[in-house]
Amino acid sequence: MIGRRDFIRNTATAAGALLLSRTASLAADAPDSRIEILLDEPLGTISPNIYGHFTEHLGGVIYDGIWVGRDSKVPNIDGIRKDLVDHMRKIKAPVVRYPGGCFADSYDWRDGVGPADKRPRRANFWGDKSETNQFGTNEFVHFSKLIGSQPYLAANVRSLPAAEFYRWVEYCNAPAKATTLSEMRAAAGYADPFHVRYWGVGNESWGCGGNFTAQEYAVEFRRFATWVPRFGEDLAFIASGPSDFSWDWTRGFLEEIARKGPGQISSIYGLALHYYTWNLSRGRTKDWDAGKGDALKFDAVDWYELLREGQVMDSIIHGHWQVMGEFDHDHHIKLVIDEWGPWYRPGSEQTPGDILEQTPTLRDAVFSAMTLDIFHQHPEKIAMANCAQLINCLNSLYLAHEDKFCITPVGHVFDMYSAHQGAQSLRTIFSTPDIHYDRDGKAASFWGLKGSASLRDKDLVLTVVNPNVSEPREAEIGIRGATIQSAAATVLGNRDIHAHNCFAQKDAVHPEAKQLSLEGRNPTYIFAPASVTKLALRLA
Repeated sequence: MIGRRDFIRNTATAAGALLLSRTASLAADAPDSRIEILLDEPLGTISPNIYGHFTEHLGGVIYDGIWVGRDSKVPNIDGIRKDLVDHMRKIKAPVVRYPGGCFADSYDWRDGVGPADKRPRRANFWGDKSETNQFGTNEFVHFSKLIGSQPYLAANVRSLPAAEFYRWVEYCNAPAKATTLSEMRAAAGYADPFHVRYWGVGNESWGCGGNFTAQEYAVEFRRFATWVPRFGEDLAFIASGPSDFSWDWTRGFLEEIARKGPGQISSIYGLALHYYTWNLSRGRTKDWDAGKGDALKFDAVDWYELLREGQVMDSIIHGHWQVMGEFDHDHHIKLVIDEWGPWYRPGSEQTPGDILEQTPTLRDAVFSAMTLDIFHQHPEKIAMANCAQLINCLNSLYLAHEDKFCITPVGHVFDMYSAHQGAQSLRTIFSTPDIHYDRDGKAASFWGLKGSASLRDKDLVLTVVNPNVSEPREAEIGIRGATIQSAAATVLGNRDIHAHNCFAQKDAVHPEAKQLSLEGRNPTYIFAPASVTKLALRLA
């Protein structure tokens, strides 16, 4: 048995309200929950790219977030915030999407290259401030290289012609001195090609990206993705896909793509899926702001209902995958979930005036961990995912303003879960009683424990979410066909479900690590309430 009393004594503060009065009864009674990890039932390799990120020119994401300027007193590397670079290296950030989002649909890549003092100022799509273009393609790719990430560029299909898409590819990927555009790149200090592989052909083309029908957009996609200059790169074109449960978009798009012949399907690497959780379950309407819940002021029912809406991601993945299979029988096309996360009404931003900035709490950490665990269960379906957005925005990993910087609870989850990247996902069965609660006079329930497991050589990583806001959950852990040699736990939690990090209190929510002693073949572990736990197990 994993040292139960030691665990409770040493992690109660950080993991959040482990009920010490229950220790005796938990020790005396057999646990009512079981986690069974099936080593002989691998699901597939977890693509590191599902740990991707998203950056857009809005609010404080680029300016004051990523970019502080080369002459800034804020510690920076060539104008890029050093604290951000350091932590993103730590979490092994694999891919970053840029420049949007809806901003991409009005963006001209030519504005963001060339001498900085010659770049034009433009109106920003979001209307919160003008766009100076001091941060453009060169700076973004440099940022990607600094953090060890691959760039994923979103092309403007709504307001630029296909020829400009081809030229952007040429600017990024043409060999040194091969073309006028590669010489322009060299003049900016980047002689070597950028080797950009991932290209989004439009963004939300059903809405801000052109207001197309699925069939109209399919025609545009074929036009943009045909005869693109390759320069030796294996280009991966990502089509603008559906929002939420829009099966008709997926079906209509693929039906029109296939109209030119089944071989057209092979031109598509991924289908972009967007799903935001707006906490609508308690009678709210899906209005732009009025229908959203509050980031910091919520009760236990709001907590469970937000997670319930997030759990829908699993059925959305299943549904679109089934529709995709109607036209792509071999499933050549994968899902790219390049915008996901909770979205709240304004009011919680740390920096006044930063549009769409919100302060992530422990609830968002639990939500994000749950979502990543869902992705792990579909490794054959998901090629990439991009949390929205990286810094000073929605479900951000970081908050920054001038010389201030902090890691949010979501950022800690990405750090804890990075061990899953590239490992073999395993079928994992959770058997646990549901949580029962009252939802505005009606009985409601939510699952008691969920998570995922992955294996790399003899190292097994089990990540588990306990969504119960007040009760710990003891579970027996069974590993079919193996025994545990050693173990360590990392727990993210807090007694207060509203706990969050800010510039004045950077470590209110932070992970606690602990070595564990084990007894028996089927050890038990007590998962703290409202927590995210990583168990790193070395198999004998």
